[in-house]
Amino acid sequence: MDMGLQGARVLVTAGANGIGLAIARAFQREGASVFICDVDEQSLSERSQTDPALRSIICDVADRRAVDRMFDAAISALGGLDCLVNNAGIAGPTGRVDDINPDDWDHCLSVCLTGQFNCARLAIPQLRKSANGSIMNVSSLAGKHGFALRAPYAAAKWGVIGFTKTLAIELGPDGIRVNALLPGIVAGDRQRRVLEAKAQAKGMSFKDIERAAFAATSIKQYVEPEQLADLCVFAASPRARTISGQSLSVCGDTQTLS
Repeated sequence: MDMGLQGARVLVTAGANGIGLAIARAFQREGASVFICDVDEQSLSERSQTDPALRSIICDVADRRAVDRMFDAAISALGGLDCLVNNAGIAGPTGRVDDINPDDWDHCLSVCLTGQFNCARLAIPQLRKSANGSIMNVSSLAGKHGFALRAPYAAAKWGVIGFTKTLAIELGPDGIRVNALLPGIVAGDRQRRVLEAKAQAKGMSFKDIERAAFAATSIKQYVEPEQLADLCVFAASPRARTISGQSLSVCGDTQTLS
C-alpha cells in the first residue's frame, strides 16, 4: 500500500535504537527523508555504518540550546519538515514517591515531557509550511492507567497526552495533525531493564513480575517496535488526514498496569 510519503521530511528524536530506529527505518521504506537525533553517541556512530542514509546529530532534548542546534541541522539537511516524531524519553527512577530523589523526578520530566515541548515549538513553524504536517508524541500506557513505583514516568506520560490534545486543538486550523502513541509492553532491552528494576523493588523474580505485567492484557505478547513504527507511518500519511488529537494504543488490550 502506497502511504503517499515519498519525499516526506521526517525528524525522529532518540532515533538511533529501539522504537525510534524502527520508526526511522519504516519512514525510509516509504521513500521519506529522515533525520534522527540521540544522546547515545556510540549508537549514532553505528547507524552511520548500518544506515548511512539516516542523517543525524547528537542531542539531549532536555537541553534547549542543543535542541536549537539540532533543528538548525535537521532543517538544513531536510529542506523543511513534514513530520516530527517526539520519541525521546527515559524510564526514570523506580520506587515509592516518598523515596524518589527530587533530582531524578526533575530529570525524568525534563526529558519525557519538556523535551517534547522543546522540539514541538521549533517544529511548528516548519510544519505550517507543509501540505501534510503532523506530530506524533510518544506517550505510554502509563499515561493512561498510571504505573505504581514509576510516578515520574507516569506523570510525564500523562502530561504528554494533555500536551498532544492541546496541540491538536491549537494546530488543527493550520492543517497540522497531532496524535499520541501509547505503547504497551514493548520487546527490547529497555522493557527488560524496567521489569528487572520493578522485580527488585518488589522482591519478586523476573518471571513473576513479567507474568504480573501481562495479567491484565488480553493478547499476552510483547509489542514489537515495528508495529509502533507502522502506526506512526500511517498516522503521518495523507490517509490519516482527519485523525488528530487521539491517543493511539498498541498494547494487546491492556486494562491496567501493575
